[in-house]
This record gives sequence, structure tokens and C-alpha cells, in this order.
Amino acid sequence: MSDKTSPGNFFEDFTLGQRLPHSPPRTVTTGDVALYTALFGSRFALSSSDPFARALGLPTAPLDSMLVFHMVFGRTVAEVSRNAIANLGYAGVRFGAPVYPGDTLVADSEVIGLKQNTDGKTGVVYVRSTGLNQHGETVLDFRRWVMVNKRDRERPAPATVVPELPPRVPAADYAVPITRPRKGYDATRSGGSALWDDYQVGERIDHVDGMTIEEAEHMLATKLYQNTAKVHFNHHVEREGRFGKRIVYGGHVISLARSLSFAGLPNALMVAAIHGGKHAAPTFAGDTIYAWSEVLEREALPGREDIGALRLRTIAAKDHACGDFPGHDRSVPLDPCVVLDIDWSVLMPRRT
Repeated sequence: MSDKTSPGNFFEDFTLGQRLPHSPPRTVTTGDVALYTALFGSRFALSSSDPFARALGLPTAPLDSMLVFHMVFGRTVAEVSRNAIANLGYAGVRFGAPVYPGDTLVADSEVIGLKQNTDGKTGVVYVRSTGLNQHGETVLDFRRWVMVNKRDRERPAPATVVPELPPRVPAADYAVPITRPRKGYDATRSGGSALWDDYQVGERIDHVDGMTIEEAEHMLATKLYQNTAKVHFNHHVEREGRFGKRIVYGGHVISLARSLSFAGLPNALMVAAIHGGKHAAPTFAGDTIYAWSEVLEREALPGREDIGALRLRTIAAKDHACGDFPGHDRSVPLDPCVVLDIDWSVLMPRRT
């Protein structure tokens, strides 16, 4: 057979410090925005309305933060996680310059850690990935770790290097491209009157609605973002795997949680950072996702009195509404129905 095709990297193909340029570059369009809305039902005004965005100092409506995440993440899959069993977690995720329809995104990664698992069949690869626009501006910078199959179980394990991961992104490092209008913020058009000042630390918000994941939806999303991980799209392979079926891409669940959070957080206009997060359990087509958030911190931004940030812990669960189980202390094991536990900060107008 021809050697012009590649099966993707297995665990033993990675080396510490290895640099991985990703392909292809991706020019985003209004079609991508429309499909994102169709897949996840996002209702945030900033990414829905050009006039609303211009009132906040932007030239036009930017992509939703999580659509930017998908576009950059998707670039990295072929070289990093094509042969993955699962994407395990994130740290130090910082959103940078806004992305607009017509922008072209590229991505590169560096291997920052390696750890073979005790079964000798798999290992965990840690990478730091960066997404840039056509002007060379950083639009996303993040670390993630992923469990990857080995090709040869007899291959000796590399030296274990587990990188020190940042516990959070400092508020001083947030990109804050929006400005509260001098004539007042239009909370009527945004979908809710609660602004940064109205939230209290410790407050818990039930996002009320649930969304059922259809097979066609998660498959469409996986292909839309050019995510080539076999666990998501190849049933012929996965019916012989651990679960006997395809796993829903973890970013799909994050976007559902982000969209569901509109109920209770309608003025959370942009995601500034993801401090940490984990996919606590696999998600499959047919699961119904619910979410709730706890306000961990109300962050004042340096030199800004018009915009603040809320640091949130958001829990997404499958087939159980939030009232079906109590809130989880971080020291208590998560309920088996929990599929996502994410710590992130969102930008929100303040009352001036």
C-alpha cells in the first residue's frame, strides 16, 4: 500500500518539546456562525447582532468565544488526538483578539508533557496550542491533555514529565475588547437586566433548560470543525471499543453548557478564560444535557469600571436536571451523571 497517507500520531510518536504545525488554515464565514447557532442555539446578543456589537465598540458581531475554540481546537486534532481515547482536561485557556467572519485561523502546538499509563497500552500527552489570525494576533492559547493509544505496547515508556499547569489565568491577562456604551447598555435587547454588580459570590444559577444531543448534530459538528478523532466519527472502529459506540466531542458539551447558561447569565457576552476543566464522563447521542453555575468570584478588571468578569464553576449533567442532585463540593467525587466540570470567567457589563 502507498505510504502517502498517515494514520496519525500514536503515543510513542510524541517527544518532549516537539512542535506540531497544524493544517489546514480555516477561513471562517457567516455560514459557520449560522451552523453554530443551529447546533447549539446560542442567544448571546454580542455574537448575534452587528448593531449590538458596534454599540460595544466592535466593528461587527464577533464569533461566539466557543466557536473560536472549536475552530482552533479542530486544527490540532489530526496531529495530537486522532488516535485518542479521550480528551481529559484543559488549563490556562486564554481568549485573545476577537474573531470575525472572513478571518483566517491557523494553529500550532508544542508537546509539554508525557506520561505512559500503567497498562502499557496508552499514555497521556500534554500540549500547549496557539491559534493565530491572518494578522499574527493570538486568538486562543490553551493547554490540554489527552489519552492516546500506543501503536506498539512493547515500546519502552518515555521519561515521565507532567508539566506544571497554571491554576488560573490572571484577570490582568484577559483580553477585553468591548466597552460599555456611554449612553447606557441595552439590557432589554440583551435578554436580561442582571449585570456584573447583581451577582453574588456563592450564588448558584440553575440554567433550567435541557438539550438532547442527536446523532446527526454531534457528527455534523465534528466534521464542521474538521475534528478527525476516530472516537467521534468512525462507528466501524468504535463499535469494537470500550463503549461500543461513538463518543460525543467534549467541546460539543462545553458549547451546550455555554448556550444553556444564557438562562441566568444573558449578559455574559464573551468567555475571557477557561481556568481549568475536565470531561468527567463520556457523552453519547441521545443524552440530554442540563447545566448550572456557581459564582466563584466577581473579578474587577484593572483600569476598567465599565466591564467586569465573573468567575464561574459550571456543571453539565446528562439526563438529570440540576434539582435531581445536590451541589458538589470540590472534595466530593462527582455524581456519575456529571459529564463536565469547568472553571471559567466571562465578561459582563457593569453598572456605572
